[in-house]
Amino acid sequence: MKEKTLVILAAGMGSRFGGLKQIEPVGPNKEILADYSIYDAIEAGFTKVVFVIREEHIDYFKENITKKYQDKIEVLFVSQELHKIPSDVTIPSLRTKMWGTTHALLCAKDLVKEGFVMINGDDFYGRSSYQKAAQFLDAVSDPYEYMLVGYPFCLANSKNGKVNRAVIKSSNGYVTGLDECSVEEKDGEILATTHATNETFIIDKFDPVSMNFFVFQPSVFSLLEEDFDAFIHGKIEEKNECLIPNTIKKYIVNDRVKMKVEVADAKWLGVTYKEDLDEVKMHLQKFTNEGIYPKDLWE
Repeated sequence: MKEKTLVILAAGMGSRFGGLKQIEPVGPNKEILADYSIYDAIEAGFTKVVFVIREEHIDYFKENITKKYQDKIEVLFVSQELHKIPSDVTIPSLRTKMWGTTHALLCAKDLVKEGFVMINGDDFYGRSSYQKAAQFLDAVSDPYEYMLVGYPFCLANSKNGKVNRAVIKSSNGYVTGLDECSVEEKDGEILATTHATNETFIIDKFDPVSMNFFVFQPSVFSLLEEDFDAFIHGKIEEKNECLIPNTIKKYIVNDRVKMKVEVADAKWLGVTYKEDLDEVKMHLQKFTNEGIYPKDLWE
């Protein structure tokens, strides 16, 4: 078996949620969602986790989050900061928003030299997704072949408002397109509006969408550098971002990488809005009651 790492992106603030979603207690014993991700990754054979967070939160995470499992998996931290960009770029005076997930993952480059999974720190993906990722990483031989675990939209939606999802297009088991969209249910239809062109189209409730569960190899970092360099030397505004789905889509379209797609058979859980919390807590309590997770993850 190959060495495998879990990279958790946790530097963003949840504007619609109203705070730092990554540390919101949701489990029966006040576990955060990342606790479940790390537990599932360990069960699937991962031996290292890298948190990408803001410098100001690292001490809190070390003291209150990661101490309980640091003897079960190697835990590393790297910070994503607004100023971590080329020195010849001037940051707009009103810019406070981070540069996006491509930049966030790029910050982990020096700590990740093996195949890895990249996830959001405020999402629950289910154990089978990590098992699929581990099997892929153990078997893959092409350094420029990656994998995306997508989720049927009906299993990755919020009942409390619009959500941002990358709609997956595929052929013969491989991704052909990723379109970042704002998605909402309206008049019995699911409408997806692309961020890039503002085009609106209908998707089916079973159509897969990306929840940022990407399975990469180290070769991806040179591609991230290339795309982020073009982004940061382009038109920088107060809120535009360089996002992993957009970055990877470019290299898929140009035949520089292949990305296998697997549709998850696990339930996704996440907190986009405060109103999502009760449902997340209910499902995690149910999983504990059914014995899928122990009452204490780290006893």
